[in-house]
Amino acid sequence: MIDEALAAKRRERMVAQQVEARGVADPRLLGAMRDIPRHAFVSADQVEFAYEDRALPIARGQTLSQPYVVALMLEALALDGSERALEVGSGSGYAAALLSRLVREVFAIELDPDLSALARLRLAALGCANVELRSGDGNLGWPERAPFDAILVSAAAASVPPALEAQLAARGRMVIPIGTATSQSLVRVTHVGGGFERRELCEVQFVPLVGATSP
Repeated sequence: MIDEALAAKRRERMVAQQVEARGVADPRLLGAMRDIPRHAFVSADQVEFAYEDRALPIARGQTLSQPYVVALMLEALALDGSERALEVGSGSGYAAALLSRLVREVFAIELDPDLSALARLRLAALGCANVELRSGDGNLGWPERAPFDAILVSAAAASVPPALEAQLAARGRMVIPIGTATSQSLVRVTHVGGGFERRELCEVQFVPLVGATSP
């Protein structure tokens, strides 16, 4: 049985010490991280570690990224609440739950159907009614729902998948880890004019983005 009052205190400490103290300042994002129970997105044997400053295993070789990295990626999307957002590699559903508080609509893709089904249950339990989730190859994006004002890629690709760039709306932003298993950078891609601007944000370490069309 989870002590929700204790979890809320640990969540507040997580946000203050691991996120806000490192420079993340978006008040809407910080509020969402205080509200969304990270422990609801991990297995029972990981609940006690849910608010620690580290990534956690979820299933199928996937991980739930450390709180600061999730916050850094979401803040880099510069969200104002009006966006239609795509998340690629939704895993446990935690980032999708945060996005649900920050944008108008969320479309989330997870390759593994079991993880996708579990994430759907968790999101429904939290009342995240503006999230649509499906199982599929994230490299292909979700063309039927495109274009997207924001795209969050929660796994590392060797290069930016062309389909994701093509589904980015004018002035849209994508945050994606790019690199190899041993060397990755978090990159923000902005659709400007007839092309794309890219900016490296920091070094990161993510599980690979896999699928039938992985580069």
